[in-house]
Amino acid sequence: MNKSESKYFNTAERMDQAFLELLEKKDFSYITVKEICKKAGVNRSTFYLHYETVSDLLSESVEYMNRHFRMYFPQGFERVIAKIHDCPLEELFLITPEYLTPYLRYIQEHKRLFRAAVENPFALRAHDTYERMFRHVLAPILDRYQIPEQDRKYRMAFYINGLIAIVVKWLEEDCADPIEYVISIMEGCIVRPTRT
Repeated sequence: MNKSESKYFNTAERMDQAFLELLEKKDFSYITVKEICKKAGVNRSTFYLHYETVSDLLSESVEYMNRHFRMYFPQGFERVIAKIHDCPLEELFLITPEYLTPYLRYIQEHKRLFRAAVENPFALRAHDTYERMFRHVLAPILDRYQIPEQDRKYRMAFYINGLIAIVVKWLEEDCADPIEYVISIMEGCIVRPTRT
């Protein structure tokens, strides 16, 4: 990376940080370009060199947070993925406190960002996230359970949309209910797949 690229990315990172700090204090809809620029120490033209709107910055911030999500898995995200291929079939179930606690803690600690992302769904890039998750996590699970190819899209739509609805409701309630309670609700709604 050359010096001008480094400066460009450093400026973008400062604006990301400024935005995230502002989001901790106020709702997304009240954050202005002027506030972001002041906090980041940049001028408006610099902001518009990087982003067209504050929503574009929100989208980038969600992506930034998703990259840091892996740190919330104490056993290492790579181990989680490896376990999918190696564990006994009766242990091949990701709707457990072991997997959900880091995920929900992450959402709770960044609830303003996630609430803003839910209110601006394009920022979540849900389709891209779903495709990546399906390819790396869910597809191998369905393979191991020998779920027919034609059934997979429907089963995964049901599970993913249901779990997302629970998270969205929890965010609407300002993540007031304890994580353990939300996990118990999710566990009660999901049944383990069976071989077909």
